[in-house]
Amino acid sequence: MKHLTHILAIVVATALSVGAALYITRSTTTIAPVEALPEAPIITTDTIRLLFGGDFMQHMPQVNAARTPDGSYDYSRSTEYIAPMFREADVAIINLETTISTTGHYSGYPCFASPVEVVDEFETMGIDIALLANNHCCDRMARGIETTIEELDRRNIAHTGVYTDSVDYAQNNILYFERGGVRFALVNYTYGTNGIPVPKGKLVNLIDTTIIKRDLRTIDRDSVACVIACMHWGNEYERHENREQRRLAEVLQREGVDIIIGSHPHVVQPFYADSTNVLFYSLGNLVSNQQRHYTDGGLIAEVEVIRCDTIEGLRYRATAHPVWVLCPGYRILPRSVGDTLTMPKASRDLYDRFMRETDELLYH
Repeated sequence: MKHLTHILAIVVATALSVGAALYITRSTTTIAPVEALPEAPIITTDTIRLLFGGDFMQHMPQVNAARTPDGSYDYSRSTEYIAPMFREADVAIINLETTISTTGHYSGYPCFASPVEVVDEFETMGIDIALLANNHCCDRMARGIETTIEELDRRNIAHTGVYTDSVDYAQNNILYFERGGVRFALVNYTYGTNGIPVPKGKLVNLIDTTIIKRDLRTIDRDSVACVIACMHWGNEYERHENREQRRLAEVLQREGVDIIIGSHPHVVQPFYADSTNVLFYSLGNLVSNQQRHYTDGGLIAEVEVIRCDTIEGLRYRATAHPVWVLCPGYRILPRSVGDTLTMPKASRDLYDRFMRETDELLYH
């Protein structure tokens, strides 16, 4: 019996010992990583979303369609499906290819002057920057330039490419802005002004590689992480870039431009992007009354600018969002809406053709 009691005592002691060991082991497993391992470094990654809209035009049928019974103008129906995209972007940029008038006497092609409600709609859409250097910027001469810039300023929409005077030029020729801790510089140039002389005292950025190089070389790349060039260039209605566009793009990239956005041809042209550069040759029309083949839509370019603590410099990711204009109403349809929106068969056929041919151009 004593021998059995001794055996039981050994068993109990062993069990208690093992239990204690298990308890200690579990406790050690839980606590040791906190006490023994160094804290992991915190890696910060920021993504800034830039959104670029193509040619925002205003032919007279568009102006008439926006007119309300009380004589004012309402563009919300035209932009209702794309406005959320621009509002959600960190920076929203659009090419304003018309002048603005506050006195009526509106006109379409060949000399554009549009209601002030156009820039009201820009404000509602959350547009941050209006690009002004295009071939129609002098359509209403000095007063057109002054009114356009005054109305943009009234709504706190930044602008570049065309200037009321030397002071405006000094402040906005290179447009600096900052988002998410990243500082940007944006420049804007046009090939010409349709033969209309630039009004005395006003300034328009014309494409001249000597001047462009001078401008870009004044940018302090120690403080500016990303340079954007918006170019009004190319041949109208040609679906591929020409030799001059390629030459200019090479000049811009050699001078340190990271993102190039093109306009003017009124049709979509190819885009090229990798982690270090983005190049859209032409976004085509964001909205217009042009309805010939290929001109009835365009692209919204989305560029993600990515900054990571562990990677030197910025990285880029680009997405092309095709949009098509549905009449009447000049409603701008992104694919997310247009694919399922009810529309007449003739419109559906044109929409499908535009989307299919745009995909073929961009991805095949």
